[in-house]
Amino acid sequence: MVTLLGFMCILFNVGLLVVMMPDLEGPAPPWVYYSFAFGLFMYQTFDNVDGKQARRTGTSSGLGELFDHGIDSLNCTLASLLETAALGLGTSKSGVFTALCPCLPMFFSTWETYHTHTLYLGVINGPTEGLLLACTFMILSGYYGPGIWTEPLVKLIGPRFTVLHALGFSEEVLDHISIRDLWVTVIIVSLLFTHIPFCIHNVVKARRANNLPVAPVFLEWTPMVVYTLSIGAWLYSPYSTICSENHLVLFCIIMSFVFGRMTTKMILAHLTRQPFPYWTVMLWPLVGGAVLGNLPRFGLPAVSAEVEYWYLLAYLVFAAVVYGRWAWLVTTSICRFLGINCLTIPYEKQMENQRILNGTAANGRKAD
Repeated sequence: MVTLLGFMCILFNVGLLVVMMPDLEGPAPPWVYYSFAFGLFMYQTFDNVDGKQARRTGTSSGLGELFDHGIDSLNCTLASLLETAALGLGTSKSGVFTALCPCLPMFFSTWETYHTHTLYLGVINGPTEGLLLACTFMILSGYYGPGIWTEPLVKLIGPRFTVLHALGFSEEVLDHISIRDLWVTVIIVSLLFTHIPFCIHNVVKARRANNLPVAPVFLEWTPMVVYTLSIGAWLYSPYSTICSENHLVLFCIIMSFVFGRMTTKMILAHLTRQPFPYWTVMLWPLVGGAVLGNLPRFGLPAVSAEVEYWYLLAYLVFAAVVYGRWAWLVTTSICRFLGINCLTIPYEKQMENQRILNGTAANGRKAD
C-alpha cells in the first residue's frame, strides 16, 4: 500500500500533465512544476520507506520486492515524462530520449539482481540523487520558467567559468550552448561510466564465483535490445507521426506497461529461481510498430497519421489487458501461497504485532 500510494503521486501528475501541457513544452503555471517536484519527491520517499514499514510490521515478503520493483518499472517512463515537460523538451529527439532512457538503467539493475540476488546501488545513483536532481530541475522550471534550460551557458554561469574552459569550451562556444544542448550527452556519459559497467562487473563476478559460464548471460540482453531498437526505429523514423502529432505521452504510457511486464518477469524469475525470461508477448506489437513506421523503406506506402494513432490505441488496450491480467494472477497466487494480503496487514499479524509491542512495553523498553 505504501508503494502504491507513492505511485499515485506520479499518476496524479501525469494526469495533470495531460491537462495542462500535453505538448510537453509549456510553459505551464509555476504551481504545475512544483506539483511535479512534490509528487516525484513523495514517490521517492514512499519508495524508500515501504521496506522499512514491512520490516517494522513483520510483513516482508517476496511479493513486497516484486511490487516495489514492479512499480519502479512502470514509473520509469511516467516520471521521465514529467522531467521532459519540466525541461520543455517537447516531442523533440532529446525529449524522446529523456522520456524513455531511464528504462536502460532499470533493466540492467534488474538483470544484475537476477544473477547476484542483490540490488547494488552506487554512492551516486538514479533512485536517490537522480530523482532529487530531477526534483530540483522541476522547482527551477517553476521559479524561472522552462526557458532557463535553453539560455546560453555564458549567461547562466558567467563568462569566467574556469572548469568549462579547462574542458575546452571557449567563451564563443558557451555563447551558443545551453544546458538542453548538453543534456543527452550528460545522460549517456552517466549510463556508460557510472552504471552499466558496474552492473556487468557484478554479474560477471557472481557467475565466476559460482563456476558458471559468463558469455551466455549477454544473450539475456535480447529483450532490451529489441525494445530499444524498436522504439528508436519507430519514433525517430521520418515516416512516423507519433511525435509530429503529439502522441508521445500515449506512447510512453504504453511503454510503461511493456517495460513493466518485461522487468517484473525478470524479478519473478529471480524470486522463484526460474530460467531467465527472454521474451514477452507485449514486444511483438512494438516490433510491428517499428515496421509500420518504416514501410516506405520496404517499398510500401506510408500509413496515415490516423492509422498509426489507432494502432497505438489498440496497442494500449492490448498492453493494459495483458499486464493487468498477469499482475492480478501473479499477485493473488503469491498471496494465496504465502497466506498474506497484498494491500493490508492480516488481522492475525496485527494482533501478533500488538502482543509484541505490549510485551516490549511490559519489559520497560520503548516500543519503536
